[in-house]
Amino acid sequence: MSSSSSVPVLTIDGPSGSGKGTISRMVAEKLGWRLLDSGALYRAVGYAAGMEGLDLSDAEAMTRCAQTTKIRFQAAKDGDDTHVLVNGHDATDELRTETAGAAASAIASIPSVRQALVDMQLAFRKAPGLVADGRDMGTVIFPDAAFKVFLTASAAERAKRRYKQLKEKGLSVTLATLQREIEARDARDASRTVAPLKPAVDAVFIDTTGMGIEDVVAKVFAVVRT
Repeated sequence: MSSSSSVPVLTIDGPSGSGKGTISRMVAEKLGWRLLDSGALYRAVGYAAGMEGLDLSDAEAMTRCAQTTKIRFQAAKDGDDTHVLVNGHDATDELRTETAGAAASAIASIPSVRQALVDMQLAFRKAPGLVADGRDMGTVIFPDAAFKVFLTASAAERAKRRYKQLKEKGLSVTLATLQREIEARDARDASRTVAPLKPAVDAVFIDTTGMGIEDVVAKVFAVVRT
């Protein structure tokens, strides 16, 4: 066991659109802890693969891509989302698209790709603490985490949130298409053989349907403070 095992970790897992990113960022700021957006790592590898014109179903090529892609998180000075640099390029906006999300979901089912990203994720565990946001943070990456949360919301609610988010960024999307994509990704993520999306047995389950952001943050914060 490494010395980093004494560093406290709060894992926040859940399906796409459940509010993990926003909530994790706000709770990390409140606690003064580091933040790991594991989904961004998968999206970044998927994005890098797309830039190279690689076949997402080619396990060997994707593993090599996961091993060589340089990913860096940069705190935004304006209080906006953290910027993600992929091989030196600021790909923050590209990584938020549904295309990037679908690519991340596709490559996340390749065991060797997941393995290539494990060490990168574990390296984020540094004092004073870590808030880890993803789909298998509490079950696979940090199973020894002292605090675990599983956020969810109805597919309809998650599609609405995503729609609003993407519309604000000037992207052309339809609510019906988004809901179909979210439901398809849920099914794919829950049924994959490697690290399927499911709550850790010791996670606190929070359904955020109809809840305001501040209320969710308070509930998650209470998990760490109890």
